[in-house]
Amino acid sequence: MTANEETLRIGVDIGGTKALGVRLGHQGEVLGELQLPTPDRTGEVVDVIRHLVESLAGPAESPSSIGVGVPALVDGAGVLRFSPHLPRLVGLGLESELRRIWPGAAVWSGNDATAAGWAEHAIGAGRGVDEMLMVTLGTGIGGGIVAGGRIREGARRFAGEFGHMVIDPHGPLCPCGNRGCWERYASGSGLGQLGREAAMAGRLPRVVELAGGDPEDVRGEHVTRAAGEGDPPAVEVMASFAWWLALGLANLATILDPDVVVLGGGLIDAGEVLMGPARRAFAELVEASEARAGLAILPAALGSRAGAVGAGLLAAGERGAG
Repeated sequence: MTANEETLRIGVDIGGTKALGVRLGHQGEVLGELQLPTPDRTGEVVDVIRHLVESLAGPAESPSSIGVGVPALVDGAGVLRFSPHLPRLVGLGLESELRRIWPGAAVWSGNDATAAGWAEHAIGAGRGVDEMLMVTLGTGIGGGIVAGGRIREGARRFAGEFGHMVIDPHGPLCPCGNRGCWERYASGSGLGQLGREAAMAGRLPRVVELAGGDPEDVRGEHVTRAAGEGDPPAVEVMASFAWWLALGLANLATILDPDVVVLGGGLIDAGEVLMGPARRAFAELVEASEARAGLAILPAALGSRAGAVGAGLLAAGERGAG
């Protein structure tokens, strides 16, 4: 094995629509990346991972470590046990597949938001902070927990499913099977639902215009864009959405008492249109707000690469798993 092979670290993030692979340097920096569509069939997912790894490694190198993050509950044996957003992957033994293809490599597979949280702790917005929560805001909501400077995955490695914290037992049905989960209100799909309801009531003409003229086509990105333009009704909807986001953050802070909460996912591109009202609502909702003056709510630093970077770091052993 050459010196290059000894440090060839690959991370992969399998999402609902795309799979991202990254090649990492000594400090976790991204030296190369490649993105492919996520296939519909389970066996093809393994093929996509193999293609990403081999393309990033090159013809003359073998990876020393490979990490894969997925939006799923992954047990201690590296088997996907539950995934509302990728149900077709349930039962897939990712780590055994990785070891079969690359028997000499260290491997890790686990929840994508857990991986993203570790990346933000190691080299991102939470660097140097021992008590940190990661909350990823996408189609759903994912989470990662860093406590005492160590990634915490729980007894079954199922910890961090923040999005499925029930905040209204009579609320809308969630893909997980429960009703009123936090992600039905504070994810990208939740913002879209709030926007459609307001649009159908005739309150969002600019948002409807951005959606092509049909209120039923309103999505979260249309609300975000209009709010960024300063459209008052869209700003109002964004503030309502931020309240739901802050409610869940307040619950998490009450239970886990972090120093920093890092918010990731595409919704963070909204910037202060979202972050400002979320911070204000959080201060009103969290217990003993005045005593938590040092608690920071920060946007993620690593963007869409965080899950892949974190998976690569965890596979390389740069963690304190427990």
